[in-house]
Amino acid sequence: MKRSIFSIVIIFTFLILSGGLFVVNEKEQAIIIQFGKPVGNIITDAGLKFKIPLIQTVIKFDKRILEWDGSANEIPTKDNKYIFIDAFARWKITDALQFYKSAKNEMLAQSRLDDIIDGAVRDEITNRNMNEIIRSSQRQMETSEEREEGDISAEDSAIQVSQGARLDILQSIKNNVALRLSDLKMGIEVVDIQLKRINYNKQVQAKLFNRMISEQNMIAEKYRGQGQGKKQEILGMQIQKSKEVRSQAYLEAQIIKGDADAKAVSIYAEAYNKSPEFYNFKKSLETYTKTLDSTTKVIMSTDGKYFKYLTK
Repeated sequence: MKRSIFSIVIIFTFLILSGGLFVVNEKEQAIIIQFGKPVGNIITDAGLKFKIPLIQTVIKFDKRILEWDGSANEIPTKDNKYIFIDAFARWKITDALQFYKSAKNEMLAQSRLDDIIDGAVRDEITNRNMNEIIRSSQRQMETSEEREEGDISAEDSAIQVSQGARLDILQSIKNNVALRLSDLKMGIEVVDIQLKRINYNKQVQAKLFNRMISEQNMIAEKYRGQGQGKKQEILGMQIQKSKEVRSQAYLEAQIIKGDADAKAVSIYAEAYNKSPEFYNFKKSLETYTKTLDSTTKVIMSTDGKYFKYLTK
């Protein structure tokens, strides 16, 4: 019994020291190479694995989704307009054996993807007009009233790609890439391809910005016209209201004045009836005050009624 345990320990120690044991974690897959050729099945399960020491070697690949980020390329469109396209993709290794035979490692695979994806993007863009790439073919151009904030956004002079507008283009690029990868038998699947942004070249940018400025000026002028119309409407309402207020005030003033005059006449009549002579005296004094001053010269008979209260 002790001899068996000792033998197992010796064998296990030999395997460790000679590299006969290796570990595959959850994010890895591995193949075993013997005399320069892969042998056995692809190892996708995590855990402690065995290989023949000194004869076999292990090559591990990532099981996770990997990223490919291309550089911006200036590409002519079908209508001979140049734009900068910046694309990125996500891919994964689906067959480690084919991947090893065709690409050997991830660095070489990225280089191969540069040619394949850039070529597919270029082919698709050159077969499309500018409007198809920049603007959605599924929506009409919106007027200023219909456009909501956020429909058009710019960052560093870049036109962001609308997801819904370019689905057919992206799907076509993905299909072309998948076809080329299948022909090359690389053991790679491209999960997703997106266009991060589309930049106009300087000449097209200038025309675009001028058009945007012109459009915004037209929108501003339209709103100014609407504002002026509303202003005149409000002013007209204010003037009409002012006239109505003045008319009402004048009417009330005339009523009050009429009531006051009637009351004054009533008071005068009552005073006259009580003392006609005093009333005549008071009215004469009021007449003197209104008609005579220090510079007035009056020539009249002393028998006149006007002079009655001026004589001693």
